[in-house]
Amino acid sequence: MNAVAASEPWLHVVGIGEDGMDGLLPATRAVVEAAEIIFGGERHHELAGAVGAERVAWPSPFDALIEKLESYKGRRVVVLATGDPLWFSVGARIGRAIPATEVVYHPQVSAFQLAAARMGWSLADVETLTVHGRPVEQMIAFIQPQARLLILTTGSESPGQIARFLTERGFGQSPMTVLANMGGEEEARFDGVAESWDHEVPAFNTLAVDCVAAPDAALIPRVPGLDDRLFVSDGTMTKRELRAATLAKLMPMRGALLWDVGCGSGSVAIEWMRAARYANAIGIEPRADRRAMAAA
Repeated sequence: MNAVAASEPWLHVVGIGEDGMDGLLPATRAVVEAAEIIFGGERHHELAGAVGAERVAWPSPFDALIEKLESYKGRRVVVLATGDPLWFSVGARIGRAIPATEVVYHPQVSAFQLAAARMGWSLADVETLTVHGRPVEQMIAFIQPQARLLILTTGSESPGQIARFLTERGFGQSPMTVLANMGGEEEARFDGVAESWDHEVPAFNTLAVDCVAAPDAALIPRVPGLDDRLFVSDGTMTKRELRAATLAKLMPMRGALLWDVGCGSGSVAIEWMRAARYANAIGIEPRADRRAMAAA
């Protein structure tokens, strides 16, 4: 066993694609081949081939990952991720817990980059989202006329769920494309329209949606001051004009936290979270019926 010098990074987070070890840069491939411990999912370990390191599966629960990684500190540890490990991937979780001086990231072409290239879309002009392990309702704020969405999915069922969700909101005419196993020998493409989507697709896929709104589609702008009728309420709520002025004063920002004391229908907190990515709100409401309205 060759210990890592205290001054050297001990952890390497390596993005790997469907082409496996052949697709890695020579220096990155050498890092993987020299590893003593390799973390990853079953698919990642298969892509890494016959490397002679000890293999470790993702822990369960996944929150135990950092503790498990740190137990190997001082040895040559590699974490395998899909594509770019810092884009909706495990690298971001690692980066929040382990100092940057101890980690080296080796990005591969991301699923978003591959999907944009397959679709002929400018990546700067699309919204990149993930519903991996998350409810598809998180898409609501991004479903807008003429918006183009690239979405990391949870599995083979996600595109159908998203198709139904789009249709329910009046975006059933939106073209959808599932891109599966991009960059590998089994790469496949499935095209359709949300309202008639019926493809059975592989579990490892990325979804592209070109949003097309019907005349009666549920259009919900990103700016504060939504119509009062969009909220479940018993009539006691911060009304539209006052809510817009309140949000302007509060100035929602990325990752900011709002405490909404007496949240009622939750209208202020909901618009706060819609106004900035990763903004959070904690609502405090003594009445159970109004808590249920805010949740709805």
